[in-house]
Amino acid sequence: MSTTTAATRLGRDLSAICGAEYVIEAPAESILGVSPAVAVQPGSADEVAALLRFANEHKLSVVPAGGMTHQHTGHRPPQVDVLLYTSRLTDVEHYDPGDLTIGVGAGWTVGQLAAKVAADKLFFAGDPSSPERATVGGLLATGLYGPHRHGYGGLRDYCIGVRFVTGDARKAKGGGRVVKNVAGYDMMKLLIGSWGTLGIITSASFKLFPAPRQTQTLVSCFPTAAEALEFRSRILHSPLDPICLELLSPRASAVLTPNSPAAALWSVCLRAAGSDAVLARYRAELGSALTHEIRTGNEEGFWSAVANFAPAVRQQHPDCLLISLMLPLADVAPALDSAAAVAESAGLELAAIGRVGVGHLLIALWPAANVGAESLNFVKAVAGLRGVLPRDGCMTVLQSPEGARSEVNPWAAIPTDIKSMRAVKSALDPNDILNRGRLPL
Repeated sequence: MSTTTAATRLGRDLSAICGAEYVIEAPAESILGVSPAVAVQPGSADEVAALLRFANEHKLSVVPAGGMTHQHTGHRPPQVDVLLYTSRLTDVEHYDPGDLTIGVGAGWTVGQLAAKVAADKLFFAGDPSSPERATVGGLLATGLYGPHRHGYGGLRDYCIGVRFVTGDARKAKGGGRVVKNVAGYDMMKLLIGSWGTLGIITSASFKLFPAPRQTQTLVSCFPTAAEALEFRSRILHSPLDPICLELLSPRASAVLTPNSPAAALWSVCLRAAGSDAVLARYRAELGSALTHEIRTGNEEGFWSAVANFAPAVRQQHPDCLLISLMLPLADVAPALDSAAAVAESAGLELAAIGRVGVGHLLIALWPAANVGAESLNFVKAVAGLRGVLPRDGCMTVLQSPEGARSEVNPWAAIPTDIKSMRAVKSALDPNDILNRGRLPL
């Protein structure tokens, strides 16, 4: 049977579940260069369960997809039979502005969610890159975050409930609709960051925050990373409680704001919220270290640019390597020094940003002007960074250049709890239907 005939037959079978208008044969999208046979858009959790039941019966590989903002992360899958979009899962399950909670379908984009609650002067803390495309389901599946991680915590801190379908087609849930839930196994934390390998998230509930009345971004610039991080430590030990605390390397500043006066220096960007008196206290505490302020009219654009650092680098340097590092605070400075040394030895340029108050760095590497984009350079850089990663650090390669993808392991060394991870995978997805081969499970 030809591939085209098989795809047509598969599309016909899936059309019986969710309707022919929501099935696309041979879609244009690909996952790490692998083209799916069929794309499908279920309209409910029941349809998702029916699709996964069919996939189990026929041993099909299913890849869940939201806004496709991180389709370049992970191992190349051996095949993709069904690309399952969550774009039609857009119900508002509950919304209580007074209780600061909301529950929406996984197909809602982060931008739509933020705009809805902003009308009630509330604030959703999730701030991934490309919020107009990134979906709630994709945000949870990847577990990624932006600058608000410093002041509001990660997704595990404000996701209060999740509804999903397991790989073996069982509908399940974790948490609930209120902040205080009955004790039990925390399925939310299990699914967040699982990259769609355990279940397909169909909806989720979140804790919201009152929107700040006013904010101000204060920037301090330094000649070296060491001086910038020393200033960061001073802020962390002060009474100040910023909602964002971001480090930008000189090349990162050049990527985000080419004409900024900070483009040749290391910058610590602090975003404060509060009354005029509170903001005045911030200025007084920073004193002579304060280089300049980003005024209200440009502030949202600046932080949006920081959150969109990864796509901005991709646009300017398509052959780049993007790496996420989670480190103890004490290891941030040594990690930056090691990254600079590794980049120089591999003939690569380095740009780095990070939530340095919580130990998160995002590093971009691309070929220097006089060096070709050889895969060996990137393989050497990844190996060098892994070699200096502290024992309790975590490293993920979010994107590899096309030529180096087969040689670069996107995940850190096999974790010590791999047996537990495989046991969970076996319990929720015994036939390895979901995102087969994406993670080392």
